[in-house]
Amino acid sequence: MRLESFVLQHLPAPEARVLEVGCGDGRLARALAAAGHRVVAIDPDAPDGPIFRRVALEELADEGTFDAVVTNRSLHHIHDLAGGLDRIAGHLRPSGTLVVNDHAYDRADERTLRWHVRHDPHHVVPGDGEELLGWWRDQHAAIHGYDSMRTELDRRFVELFFAWGPHFYEELDAVEPAEELRLIEAGEIEAIGFRFVGERRVELAG
Repeated sequence: MRLESFVLQHLPAPEARVLEVGCGDGRLARALAAAGHRVVAIDPDAPDGPIFRRVALEELADEGTFDAVVTNRSLHHIHDLAGGLDRIAGHLRPSGTLVVNDHAYDRADERTLRWHVRHDPHHVVPGDGEELLGWWRDQHAAIHGYDSMRTELDRRFVELFFAWGPHFYEELDAVEPAEELRLIEAGEIEAIGFRFVGERRVELAG
């Protein structure tokens, strides 16, 4: 399912107040706004426009509470993950919804990485085996792995939906999502993308 459709499926009814954290080029935020939601989208490099704010999460001024928060490929970048998710929960109304689209780099095994580097013209990488895995870990040393993200999510949100799926197609022009999904389902590569939907825990209210 396309990301826009997935997010819209899990948001409250149109005219919900939605905060997107790490909006990038603003494509998703504009789609949510076009569907009738009242969107505030933040990113230090956010584009121009009335729904955008050029701020990081910790710099966001009081804009009231939101019905939902969306993070698209941004959660793993939040340096202070616990503090960032505390702030996200704090921006949500009680029982508000968090929708996450992200990836777990640490799920990639050797065969997945061999497939990945064959489709990535931007990297000159080492050979197979532990050298390749070490290179991959070094490339992602500054971001959070899955266990860290999931632990902090579960402390603040009750899972409503979770699924593993494709991710590399979002970064590699030569890869189509349907082909990546076919390889995952055939057991030829690992799924490192994940989608999570959670409800803010009641005990966090107040």
